[in-house]
Order: sequence, then structure tokens, then C-alpha cells
Amino acid sequence: QVQLKESGGELVQAGGSLRLSCAASGRTLSNYGMGWLRQAPGKEREFVSYSGQSTSRTYYADSVKGRFTISRDNAKNTVYLQMNSLKPEDTAVYYCARRTDYNTPYYSPSGYVDWGQGTQVTVSS
Repeated sequence: QVQLKESGGELVQAGGSLRLSCAASGRTLSNYGMGWLRQAPGKEREFVSYSGQSTSRTYYADSVKGRFTISRDNAKNTVYLQMNSLKPEDTAVYYCARRTDYNTPYYSPSGYVDWGQGTQVTVSS
């Protein structure tokens, strides 16, 4: 099991930027595929971005493509999500999670375990 702790969420105006961090302890994140997912009030948890295990492969939801960037700092055992050109519809609790079920698509929340507690991102119009 790995413990994940997200940070960096806050209230920001539309068009602004934030960088979310996901710090891990217990396991080395470079050994795993890691994802960012989010959940808005009244909605199901949805995929945002994924960084493949030991690869440079990254994937994004269509809604954030071109605006968000996922990255890793293996020395710090941390995964980041840089979010630019934020929109009110990006408002949600953002979670990082470790992917364990590689028979499940990377965009499926059911393929992830070891979720963090989440960090709130609120984008005002």
C-alpha cells in the first residue's frame, strides 16, 4: 500500500493556473502508473490524466487536453498536475491514485487504489 497526499488546491479565477502535488510514502511511485481524477458535486468521479509506469506516456481527458500537464519528480516521489486556463467546470475535488488493475482502461476509476484524501479546486467565473 502507498499513502498519497494531495495539495495545491484553492480558489482561483477563471483563466488562472494551479499546480497540484501528490506526495507518496510507502512505495516508489516510479514503479506504478499514476492518475489524477476528480469529482464535482453531484457527479461521479472522472478521469483527468494518467502517467504510465516508467514511461513517458501521458494521457488526458478531452476536457483538459492542452490545458493540463501531468509530470513526476521521482527524486521527490511526487506526481504533479499543472492546470492552466482554468474554467469554472474544472471545479472539483482532485484525487491522485495508484493504478493497479492493468486489465482496466487507464481512464476507469475502478482500476485505481490507494486514493489520497483529495484537494479542492474551485474556479470562479
